[in-house]
Amino acid sequence: MKTPANKRSRVVTQGDHRAPQRSMLRAVGMTDEDFDKSLIGIASGWSETTPCNSHLNTIAESVRVGILEGGGFPQTFGYPTASDGIGMGHEGMRYSLTSREVIADCLELMSGGSRFDGMVGVGGCDKNMPGCLMGMARANIPSIFIYGGTILPGHHKGCALDIVSVFEAVGQFQAGKITKEELDIVENESIPTAGSCGGMYTANTMASMIEGMGMSIPGSASIPGVKSAKQIDGRNVGKAIVNAVKLDLTPRKIITMKSLENSIVVSLSMGGSTNMVLHTLAIAHEAGIDFTIDDFNRIGKKVPHVADLKPSGKFVMEDLHNAGGIPALMRVLLAEGLLHGDCLTVTGKTVEENLKDAKKLTEGQVIVNFDRPKKDDAPLKILKGNLAPGGAVMKTGGLAVTDHTGPAKVYESEEDCFHALERQEIEKGDVVVIRNEGPKGGPGMREMLAVTAALVGQGLGADVALLTDGRFSGGSHGFVIGHIAPEAYVGGPIGLVEKGDIIKISEKESLIEVQVSDEVLEERRKNWLAPKPDRRSCGILGKFRDQVGSAEFGAVTSKFLPEEKLDENGEMINEEL
Repeated sequence: MKTPANKRSRVVTQGDHRAPQRSMLRAVGMTDEDFDKSLIGIASGWSETTPCNSHLNTIAESVRVGILEGGGFPQTFGYPTASDGIGMGHEGMRYSLTSREVIADCLELMSGGSRFDGMVGVGGCDKNMPGCLMGMARANIPSIFIYGGTILPGHHKGCALDIVSVFEAVGQFQAGKITKEELDIVENESIPTAGSCGGMYTANTMASMIEGMGMSIPGSASIPGVKSAKQIDGRNVGKAIVNAVKLDLTPRKIITMKSLENSIVVSLSMGGSTNMVLHTLAIAHEAGIDFTIDDFNRIGKKVPHVADLKPSGKFVMEDLHNAGGIPALMRVLLAEGLLHGDCLTVTGKTVEENLKDAKKLTEGQVIVNFDRPKKDDAPLKILKGNLAPGGAVMKTGGLAVTDHTGPAKVYESEEDCFHALERQEIEKGDVVVIRNEGPKGGPGMREMLAVTAALVGQGLGADVALLTDGRFSGGSHGFVIGHIAPEAYVGGPIGLVEKGDIIKISEKESLIEVQVSDEVLEERRKNWLAPKPDRRSCGILGKFRDQVGSAEFGAVTSKFLPEEKLDENGEMINEEL
């Protein structure tokens, strides 16, 4: 039997007993003929709080037009989103990862309450992309994500500028390497347009991964946000979601172990953000896929780092777009045997079918020749050892030396460490430990861009190792290891480290350890005291702290989903947890 276009929404639009619901829907523009169409929700992250999202209303409108052209009926709704760039370095960053869970909840809530037949997520900031994918996987109705697009770079003295340029300029100013006038110029020139941070930072990483995963249409990820092509992209997405509903292309048919592997290959080849580890684990969790933190090393062994993109290189996302974008890169990755070409995508075609007409990659600049990669394997490594039995994430892109052994300098928060940097107390050879910044400890698992940028600005990026149970911005570079699990707040070994302890980090051995005997660690553990509840144990941060799991599992707040059993109308039969 053919699946009706309104298999879910018909529960609110069909039958005499639904006259009250139809009356409500008539008031928002629906007519008799619309009640037989697919009802498509457009989840828009538009806000005026950040350039990442300030233009999303125009993209959501273009999606709306495309849905109408495709024969569906659109309904736009909003979701909240916090800006990482604005929240960085203070209390605001505690709400960043928290917002990912709220966004996933919002999409689940709206798709469930409105009985949408399909959904489009429109996002621009770091957390609204994985948040949308998580909500889509939960709802499991035909869904497509469209990225708001990258920002265009600023320019100064012949160099491309972005938000990371400003953070690093602060470190240079602190070290007396530039004047206040130079800092002001960088501040004023770095963010010239709407769009998300321009390098291969978290936003562009996630957009690329989502395209690699098959959950956005080909070519969408690299289009700059202010280009007219992004409006055309929106109309194409609108038409594509109506088609996806007809084909019943639900997220869990597209998000599979093999498609997750594709997305990781794309990200690793470009030197993507360490945040992709956390977000991939979370998306896999919501899709019910048995994907673990150890899978990153398994995949990374075969993936060369071939993109010369910021923060470890010199180019930005617009340059990648001009070189052919994600489809051109994926075409080469497929030819190299690194992708699963048979994975289904939101177009209804496989990855291989989508890439047949992809532009040939312009190699040699933004993407180096595959036979001469920047690094033979992935520029990201999962480390384990007595300091991180649950795992830690090391970013190795751009590092000449990937082993480090040195004495610990311990700080109980990001602010404590930043003030130490201001006083120039951190020296070459140190291993800086920032703890109590994990998912529960923060709460919110803050990013350490203010600290890493200051280290780079002071010329210490390659000579000081920085460890934390918190996270790093996609713009962070240098010798950084984050996501250490278990975190200090729950009694993890990072909470037992003392000043002067020798810590060894080795990418080659996938090892991170504090060179203290098991007996000494056990004695320290006996004396360890759990943190007392504080004001962060209230409100939304308190809810997050109570519910969030460990970073090694994606720092998610939801339980594992039961297997769905749907009736002919798309309604759940078995909803038991």
